[in-house]
Amino acid sequence: MRRPNILILYTDQQRWDTLGANGNSEILTPNLDALAASGVTFTHHFVQSPVCMPSRISMLSGRYPSSIGITHMGVPVPQDLLTLPHILKPYGYRNANIGKLHFLPHANRDHRLPHPDYGFDHMEISDEPGVYEDAYRAWVRQRAPKQMDSISAGIPPATRTWYRTMGIYDKVAHRGDPEGRFDFDGGIPFAADDDLPHSAFVAEQTVEYIRQQGGQPFLCIAGFYSPHAPWMVPQKYLDLYDPERLSLPDFPPEIDRGRPLDPGAQFSDGHLRRAKQGYYAMISEVDDCIGRIIDALDRTGQRDNTIVIFTSDHGEWLGDHFKFGKGYPADDAVSRVPLIISAPGGMPGQRVDGIVEAVDIVPTLLSLAGIQTPPTLQGVSLGDVVMAGAQVTKQAALTEGDGWKCLRNRDYRYLIHSDGKERLWHIESDPGEYADVADEPAHQSALTRCRHHLLERLLQMERPLARSWTY
Repeated sequence: MRRPNILILYTDQQRWDTLGANGNSEILTPNLDALAASGVTFTHHFVQSPVCMPSRISMLSGRYPSSIGITHMGVPVPQDLLTLPHILKPYGYRNANIGKLHFLPHANRDHRLPHPDYGFDHMEISDEPGVYEDAYRAWVRQRAPKQMDSISAGIPPATRTWYRTMGIYDKVAHRGDPEGRFDFDGGIPFAADDDLPHSAFVAEQTVEYIRQQGGQPFLCIAGFYSPHAPWMVPQKYLDLYDPERLSLPDFPPEIDRGRPLDPGAQFSDGHLRRAKQGYYAMISEVDDCIGRIIDALDRTGQRDNTIVIFTSDHGEWLGDHFKFGKGYPADDAVSRVPLIISAPGGMPGQRVDGIVEAVDIVPTLLSLAGIQTPPTLQGVSLGDVVMAGAQVTKQAALTEGDGWKCLRNRDYRYLIHSDGKERLWHIESDPGEYADVADEPAHQSALTRCRHHLLERLLQMERPLARSWTY
């Protein structure tokens, strides 16, 4: 059989509700909306960790973070861990990752050194825009060496500590040095030329990789850093949005009354709208880049034999709960992300509201490529959903962290800590997850059901080693 190519368009920190195809009437995402029209959109897709590294390795291995032993940041991914490129390689696939991968901590290493391949044949790794001497900096230096001081998103504090400890001096300037890294005030115009941002690098090199492919099937992951803060983006994308016309988070009345009136203050109307403008602008920039990548598939005659997936590693609070960023307790704002799967011969323009998880992506791709699923994988294939409109059977999604686990079904989110403390949110009456109802008598039966479902899931996750004989 002719096996399909696989293209994974992977953003960083993108909420599920930031696509026109997902009902957002404010955001401009025409290329992603077109992709949704050609495939299946999963409206209740949840990641297994609310932070980058555990989420990414969980998705690409088809396993829950706890089973891998990576439930927090800063843990290098073992090089022998079975991941999608390892599985595909014996079937003739050429595997590439361009842009962000984040399988290694990046604050304390020399990015000029070769990266472990993790089963990839082609790697152009750049986990942060302009911060390190990596593939992105090399790309900019070749194109516009005089603009090197205008591309950095800001040096991370841990990198600054490592540089100081090791006596390293970086000759490239960093935006907002030293405080520019955690700027959530709003959009920041990209200081270099419009064709030089990190997203443009990912798009251009992905397009070039697609052009170079012949008859051999390929896996290509286009790893965008956007829309991760700081929201540094060419001005033309900021100009797409008038912040005064953007909506505010849907705060409960008692929460809303506690916000400041001064438009310059944090979490005021002005601040929240400026932040949304920057965030949306970065998503529109990525949408443009994705349009270029899809166009390259069309122009090279490969679109009809390519599975295209769009998703993200986690979401963004974007002012919800008076927070920015991501993390515990993995409410919908940070654990529910977009998922679009467009496959040759699949169901076009379908919307699936059933619950699915990021661990289901690898089993789905293997099924669509006619490749058996290794027994260590813990997700389930959505191949029949994508190709034949079958029903999703999963009842809940699991998200994990250090010392806590979170179960999300259609009606509730349940959270339990290692000390036994429980929390419960009723999604239907409280979609923002502001009111803990774990102690309310009306929700005790739901609390019991969630405990039961979590125990079931933990048992289902077990993958004991295979025995070699009866004893």
